[in-house]
Amino acid sequence: MNDQSDVLDSIEQADRRTNTALDNLPVLPLRDIVIYPHMIFPVLIGRSSSLKAVAEAMERDKFIFVVAQKQPSTEDATIDDIHSVGTVAKILQVMRLPNNLLKVLVEGTVPGRITSTIRTEPFLEVGIKTLPAHADMSDRNLAALVRHATELFEEFVKDNRNLPPEVLGAFQNLEDPIRKLYYAAANIPQKVDAKQKILDAPDVRSQYYELVQLLTAEIEMQRLEVEIDSKVQDQIQKSQRKYFIQEQIRALQSELGEEDDGGPELSKLADQLATVELPEAVRTKVHEEFDRLKRTPSMSPEYGVNRTWLEWIANVPWQNHTDDNLLLDHVRGILDADHYDLKKPKERILEYISVLNLVGNVRGQILCFVGPPGVGKTSLAKSIARALGRNFVRLSLGGVRDEAEIRGHRRTYIGAMPGKIIQSMKRAGSNNPVILLDEIDKMSMDFRGDPSAALLEVLDPEQNATFSDHYLEVDYDLSNVLFIATANVKYDIPAPLLDRLEVIELSSYLEPDKVQIAKQYIVPKLLEKHGLGGLNISFTDNALLKLVREYTREAGVRNLEREVASILRKLAMEIVDAVGKKSSEPLTGDIRASKTFKTVTRSKKWVIDEKSVESMLKAPKFKSKAEELSNKVGVAMGLAWTSMGGDTLPVEVTIMPGAERLTLTGKLGEVMKESAMAALSYLRSNYAQYGLDEMFAKDRQIHVHVPEGAIPKDGPSAGITMTMALLSAATGRALRGDVAMTGEVTLRGNVLAIGGLNEKLLAAKRAGMTTVLVPEENRKDVQELAAEVTNGLTIVFVSHADEAARVAFVDPSTAGVAKKAPPKGRKSR
Repeated sequence: MNDQSDVLDSIEQADRRTNTALDNLPVLPLRDIVIYPHMIFPVLIGRSSSLKAVAEAMERDKFIFVVAQKQPSTEDATIDDIHSVGTVAKILQVMRLPNNLLKVLVEGTVPGRITSTIRTEPFLEVGIKTLPAHADMSDRNLAALVRHATELFEEFVKDNRNLPPEVLGAFQNLEDPIRKLYYAAANIPQKVDAKQKILDAPDVRSQYYELVQLLTAEIEMQRLEVEIDSKVQDQIQKSQRKYFIQEQIRALQSELGEEDDGGPELSKLADQLATVELPEAVRTKVHEEFDRLKRTPSMSPEYGVNRTWLEWIANVPWQNHTDDNLLLDHVRGILDADHYDLKKPKERILEYISVLNLVGNVRGQILCFVGPPGVGKTSLAKSIARALGRNFVRLSLGGVRDEAEIRGHRRTYIGAMPGKIIQSMKRAGSNNPVILLDEIDKMSMDFRGDPSAALLEVLDPEQNATFSDHYLEVDYDLSNVLFIATANVKYDIPAPLLDRLEVIELSSYLEPDKVQIAKQYIVPKLLEKHGLGGLNISFTDNALLKLVREYTREAGVRNLEREVASILRKLAMEIVDAVGKKSSEPLTGDIRASKTFKTVTRSKKWVIDEKSVESMLKAPKFKSKAEELSNKVGVAMGLAWTSMGGDTLPVEVTIMPGAERLTLTGKLGEVMKESAMAALSYLRSNYAQYGLDEMFAKDRQIHVHVPEGAIPKDGPSAGITMTMALLSAATGRALRGDVAMTGEVTLRGNVLAIGGLNEKLLAAKRAGMTTVLVPEENRKDVQELAAEVTNGLTIVFVSHADEAARVAFVDPSTAGVAKKAPPKGRKSR
């Protein structure tokens, strides 16, 4: 900052000189301006190098070379950052400003071109070759360009509202064509690059040509601006004129006692409303709003709000409905055709239709299908609608967190509209559709309200006959709607909402079920979808079973469908490739209609077996868990229930010297951690019963780990599994590898009931387990399970950890447990 102050002082003290040599000059780079010859312009300077350049110019003869930068953002401009052609300017005045800034008034004299670099520090100094300009007016082409440019500039100034008339007067007083050229160029509001082209031009004729191009572009832009402004003004005038005329018509009609019909648009809306069968209360409200709409000016924002409300009233179905097909055989046939098994849901639907046959209308039937993804919840709802002959609308509730999405926004808000329920009714077009409330367990709440609370009225048979949407503000009857909800887990549904639902659980599919679903539904559907329908393509049962066991691991059949589709795509590519090789002409359009395609596929038979599956899909994605069936010390096999279905949950325990503490890993939730603590406390308080040393945990670090640590795990049902794993690690005795277990354990060793038993037993069967320990309190649940679930499993009911130990250990006596007769189990073959 002190260096800049010294430079400013030297500038103010510089003497006038008579030296006029313009060979070498200091350079003043300009950020966003081009200074032409004969142009006087103030420049604000703050860069240190520029201040020193001005100081040097003042010391010499006040001449300086002003040139535009290529990039205005460049801070320290070098010889490569400036244009090669600029203007030799004379400093007329220097004014010192606050903050060590300098205001320099310069006057351009003659254009110049940089020929060499003299120095770069402490400022840029270059060698200059002046470019004196001469206009030969005897050249007719140049004379024509000058005249044309003069006319264009005069037109430009006259039409430009930002330039004062004095600019044109000063221009007309100039005689020299060169001065006219630079004066006109200086007054055109163009970018630096466009203005620099005039300086870069090699002669006066080329410079005038560049000027004509700039002026033509600017004049065209001005014409467009005038045209746009004129259109806007005309539109405003038309709107005002229309408003005044409408007001005059209203006034005359009022004087004559006539009623305003509101024009053709409102007449059409009135006719539409007249054809809709509305409840009396709603019709009264509609008449009031329509009368208000006719009195409202069309320019008013309230006009659009009222008109939109009336259109919604006219488009929502109030009385029109579809006739139900109540023949049981018809409904049963459609359900069986669309879905394999699912006996309980199908039976419940047939019961509903039977009652509907008897009473004509059934209220209070809100079904909720709960089950893992891919087991057919959504498709079952579609089949119900198709069987009944009703319209179907799917309403996704996943991620909904605003009450207004259910009830709508009030009309006072800009862009207000009805909620999802009324929108669904409009899409359905009838007042008795089947509305699927998909993923009802995925709703959440925030500061905008709780959407599940808004659904209470929708799903309550005593209230939904008078459902009130915030936007419509009139009662709407939802009692004829068949609502069906779906969810992955029941415990994520709010209790008040769950109380209004009749839950029907859809369990995971067994392996034989998946094979049959693939044969009867998935493969035929995908053959048509991939253009392979009608060809002799089949899958063997073993191939489908291999897909189920080694390429998918899920409760439903979505991934199975993807794998089958992958095989069919590869098969389609093979067929098209074969047709292409045998075809003598390029394949275009539908190749199935070609003779070559028919020749290739006529007698060909494709059978997808196990080898074909592995050849097309490569290595299996899931390995067999046979090694987990071996007997191990400190490893117990638990069973888990997730939203994706059941799964095995091995628990590993190791005890090692170290600080006395319990380490829990595997991304366990708080409930699961507490289960591990309870299991350890139970064993420490009953050490003698199990033949343990009283101080078996002293100076020992006990580490409990549940594999697949990236997956969150929680719940109390792993309590018995952790107890057995801890006991095995403490005694050094092996647990049976073919035994899986589930149950919550208390500090007294009691085994409590758990949920998701069906999915857990299916997971045990997939893992190859032969015996499953189940809480005694779940005996009634096992009795309700299908025989296909329990076949091949020995289910042992236990009420205490002692009973579990007698079955879980290879040799119960080595674990300190008396070898008594094991608890009575249930074996299914």
